[in-house]
Formats: sequence, structure tokens, C-alpha cells
Amino acid sequence: MFRIPRQFESSQMTLSTVRYPQENDTPTSHLPFSPCVVVGNLVFVSGQASVDPAGKIVSDSFEGEFRRSMENMHSVLKAAGCDLSHVVQTRNYVRDDKDLATFNELYKDYFSAPFPARTTITRCLPDSLRFEVECIAVVPHGTDE
Repeated sequence: MFRIPRQFESSQMTLSTVRYPQENDTPTSHLPFSPCVVVGNLVFVSGQASVDPAGKIVSDSFEGEFRRSMENMHSVLKAAGCDLSHVVQTRNYVRDDKDLATFNELYKDYFSAPFPARTTITRCLPDSLRFEVECIAVVPHGTDE
């Protein structure tokens, strides 16, 4: 049973403010997590990798996996009522250090100044993945429930 932590009991946050939006094209996983959770106007997107809509890993070059991961994140954000321009923080996982320069260049295809806050970790993914990304975004006014 889910219990709201005591520090939040007196706040205006209720279970009805927590949503789990998903559309037909939102990538899914066989693992036990939601693609995203929306709390108020904050969107917490789970790690998005190079997978097809059914969650099957699609191996590719670093660039191919990066772009597929970013497009998957965009699909999840769209289901939540926002897009990449509403991202305030990203966490990025790059398997090989040698791909960092490419990562930094490709990142600018999706985000521009002022860039979201960012953390990048290397040498942390299994051999089956070259890249994974997660983010926090803000739903623009007028679209949150």
C-alpha cells in the first residue's frame, strides 16, 4: 500500500496529482518501471535507450543509438504534454569514453543555450547499450491536469 510521507500529508499534493501518461507510440519495457511519472507540473522520465516501441534493444552506432534514445525521450515527453524545450535536467549514460566528443556535438542537435542542467556518466552500461538518457521536465502552464 502506498503511503504519503508525513512531511507531505499537510501539503496540497494528493495522489490525484500523480499521473502516468502513455500513448500508443510511447516506448515500453518489460522491466518494472513507468516511462514517466508526472507530479504536478514536473515530469520525471525514466532512462530511455535505443529500443523499439516494444522495448527491444536496437543496436547501432553511437550516433544511431543516441538519436533513437532522444526520439524515445521526446515521445515520452509528448505523452506528458511537453517536449525537449521543457527539459530542465538530463542524466546521460555513455558506455565508452571515446564517444564523449561525439555525444557533446550530438547533444547540441537537441538542446541549445541555455542548456538544461546535466550529468554525464561513462563506463556504466552493459555491452548491449552505448547510450541511455533520463530527464526532468516542466509541463507548460495550461497543459497540466
